[in-house]
Amino acid sequence: MTGGAGFIGSHLVERLLDGGHQVTAYDNLATGHAAFLARAREHPGFRLVEADVLDAERLRAALAGHDVVFHLAANADVRHGAEHPRRDLQQNTLATFGVLEAMRAAGVRRLVFTSTGSVYGEPSVFPTPESCPFPLQTSLYGASKLAGEGLIAAYCAGFGFEGVIFRLVSILGERYSHGHVVDFVKKLRADPRQIEVLGDGRQRKSYLYVNDLISALLLALGLTPEPVSVFNVGSDEYCTIDQSLSWICERLGTEPRRHYTGGPRGWIGDSPFIFLDCSRLRALGWRPRFGIRDSVLRTVDYLEANPWLLERS
Repeated sequence: MTGGAGFIGSHLVERLLDGGHQVTAYDNLATGHAAFLARAREHPGFRLVEADVLDAERLRAALAGHDVVFHLAANADVRHGAEHPRRDLQQNTLATFGVLEAMRAAGVRRLVFTSTGSVYGEPSVFPTPESCPFPLQTSLYGASKLAGEGLIAAYCAGFGFEGVIFRLVSILGERYSHGHVVDFVKKLRADPRQIEVLGDGRQRKSYLYVNDLISALLLALGLTPEPVSVFNVGSDEYCTIDQSLSWICERLGTEPRRHYTGGPRGWIGDSPFIFLDCSRLRALGWRPRFGIRDSVLRTVDYLEANPWLLERS
């Protein structure tokens, strides 16, 4: 599993180990944390390879003897993508190409890939289905992930790979280390009297609790093999940024004055409305157990209990 020490990856590692699988986590620990793997390290079926996904030789060696690759490693810094355009190309698109080439060399043919709902740009259909025509790409992150999807599909057609692609909304929960909840909690800890909100606060977003996502990802292991399968993963609800901030403030016991930067987007590539149609995944029996409000509050509670993560984020 690339990105196995990350927010999502570490949860998936634990669930796979609990299910009786042997797991190799491959992570350079640039944004992942060894502390997230404390429980996994106690399991005899676990191994950590500390290396960069762009290191082709190390990656090929680590892949030997495995049946499935979960490719989660990525640069997920959507907000600052325009400031570092090469980062998305290298860590998302080229890294995915490297994983595919390492799989081909090692004889591994099954890949599970975490993509993003950002590949839909700013669609006109809501909730947005997997069959929605792609509009113009609005973020380098989304474009780099879509390029990765294209490479996976081409390797499935050309080399007999089996690819399962999950397009995610933003994920919340324990070990969450970047995103709007971290930003708001950090700002409120610094000054509980006032807070800056990017955009106009009316952006509508769908979020999903991390353990609900893990349940979806595990379904990939039981699917009837197809060349490429694509699934949206998200909630059947959404909230505004202002609503989420209100839940956070209520939890922290503060009522700050809000200052808005203005406009319908918080940054270049910020989609004003994200709401995915997940009926294809629901047809497999998957249902999220937690709503958005609970997911936000669980995230706040975890960050409050683990301030070291706020300092390192």
